[in-house]
Amino acid sequence: MTPKHAEINLDEVDRAVLNEIQTDFPLTPRPYEVLGHRLGLSEDVFLDRVRRLREIGVIRRIGGNFYSHRLGYASTLCAARVPPEKLAGFIEAVNRFEGVTHNYIRNHDLNVWFTFIAPSMEEIENHLADLARSVGVTEIYNLPAERTFKIKVDFKFEE
Repeated sequence: MTPKHAEINLDEVDRAVLNEIQTDFPLTPRPYEVLGHRLGLSEDVFLDRVRRLREIGVIRRIGGNFYSHRLGYASTLCAARVPPEKLAGFIEAVNRFEGVTHNYIRNHDLNVWFTFIAPSMEEIENHLADLARSVGVTEIYNLPAERTFKIKVDFKFEE
């Protein structure tokens, strides 16, 4: 794995691969064959590039993005005020929940922020109460969105 914030030199093919995998990912039995074909590469060459970019830390994950509410789920943003001596245990406890999709430390009084998705808001609230009891952190804020704004963000990798 490449050290955090290290400069990574990408060649033209790496940049083209990164451009292709961000949007319009083909839902076919062999998506990397289709993506490779778009760039004039074999499936094996395209996959080798993706694997290498993942190994060096350029690609964090490849997966779908879903509107959780359209699938019948509730979601929320949470913020917590966690004392430094409880930080490691709190983060570990949060990460054990299957529905946590992001978990970040922030340089702020509310120093841990995470997103939580579950079948219902009641389940989220129960998990947050269990979390508070188990790690002794009482200031966990449940901040469900009142209105959602989705913006499409693609990173274009050109010279």
